[in-house]
Amino acid sequence: MIYELLHPIVTPLATAIWRPEVVGRENVPPTGPVILASNHLSFADSVVIPLTSPRQVAFLAKSEYFTGKGLKGWISREWFEGVGSIPVDRDDTRAAQASLDLALAHLRSGGAFGIYPEGTRSRDGRLYRGRTGVAWLALEAGCPVVPVGLSGTQDIQPVGSRLPRRAKVRVEFGPAIPVAGRFDGVPSGRARRELTDEVMAAILGMTGQEWAGEYNQRPPETAA
Repeated sequence: MIYELLHPIVTPLATAIWRPEVVGRENVPPTGPVILASNHLSFADSVVIPLTSPRQVAFLAKSEYFTGKGLKGWISREWFEGVGSIPVDRDDTRAAQASLDLALAHLRSGGAFGIYPEGTRSRDGRLYRGRTGVAWLALEAGCPVVPVGLSGTQDIQPVGSRLPRRAKVRVEFGPAIPVAGRFDGVPSGRARRELTDEVMAAILGMTGQEWAGEYNQRPPETAA
């Protein structure tokens, strides 16, 4: 498997270069289904989390990460395929739901799955309101959610830069938020909203970001 070949090589190399501060690895259950829900600051987030997590983590990743050209495109494609990421067309709602169904199947098989409840990365550094897909997955799979707080990843490859840079990066895996049995008898919509808000509050507590209080939207120029 590509992950098993790349991880022992890439992880020590990346750690030596960026020296990320990693806190709370013990909060990630070593086995069984679990969701890692993180704030989203950079393209690099989907590399940093798999590198620092104590177990393999698959993500929903926008389809562009699998279709890039040149060396950068090849590296991106090999990495995301290697860690088991699931491509999603962000402009096709039916494809998005199909991808969530694949994510649910991954959880039901006992895997760890990473997701960004904000939906898209924050371009102003604020933390945006979470969308309830994370709670839908957790409630359907009956699995815990580990909130993840990232800091500094936006400085690894700022918008407009062609090459990654050294940056001070911090990754914190928070205490797992249990799901099983907690929302019995609660209307599904309310349960999803409450669980999502709990996850976002935990992330906010770790990152100290300014709270936006609204949903994040992709800017018009990247919507196509």
